[in-house]
Amino acid sequence: MEKEIQKYANMLYEAEATRQAIPPLTDLDSTLDIDDAYAIQLANVNRVVEEGHIISGKKIGLTSEGIQKQLGVNEPDYGHLFQAMDCPNGECKIDELMQPKIEGEIAFVLKEDLTGGKVTVEDVRKATDYVVAAFEIVDSRVADWKIKLVDTVSDNASSGRYVLGTKKMKLEDVDLPNVPMTLTKNGEVVGTGTGAAVLGDPAIAVAWLANRLWGYGVVLKKGEVILSGAFSAAPEAKKGDEFIADFGEMGTVSAKFI
Repeated sequence: MEKEIQKYANMLYEAEATRQAIPPLTDLDSTLDIDDAYAIQLANVNRVVEEGHIISGKKIGLTSEGIQKQLGVNEPDYGHLFQAMDCPNGECKIDELMQPKIEGEIAFVLKEDLTGGKVTVEDVRKATDYVVAAFEIVDSRVADWKIKLVDTVSDNASSGRYVLGTKKMKLEDVDLPNVPMTLTKNGEVVGTGTGAAVLGDPAIAVAWLANRLWGYGVVLKKGEVILSGAFSAAPEAKKGDEFIADFGEMGTVSAKFI
């Protein structure tokens, strides 16, 4: 299977490099399972790290009940973030993306590693330096977003870019499940939600991630950014679009596609 893992990893790598989408891997090979998918993801993570890219954190996807039902799964997934995915000043270059969508989320920035495989929500709270409002720009190397769980996991959980807000808050000052969010696109409201949409509490999602990663020998590290999951559905983004997500006391985050 190792040869097939590398073949599919190469296909996704080339798709991103050329911005030419590929068919779903699950259409090409119906035998692929979730462990194969994470092996494909890690093959590309290792490749780009060898090329000099620096891992800046992790992202959690599929945290809402609706999207889990849509893909027929009962747990979230994860992908890797790289420093090159960070959009300074919220400016996202549309020519570097393929079919982007945008999600309002809370980002956790860690001051301690989360290890051991039995991480609790309390452990997450102790290990978090601060939280900020954030955008995740999801993107897919799979044509027309026709993804199943194996497809998105293989494709680094459909990661694209991210934007961090500037207002840093300590967790003890934030009631995570009740944080509100209003998402606007070019001034029009396109999404609303609260932190409870993310597994009931975004900190639960981070604990899940730490424990899931432990099984693959991956650790959430001090200084990393953890995107904890979307508050609402993800609208499409086109060149010229401007998005603002208002998280109440946590402040706002904005993104412009240029």
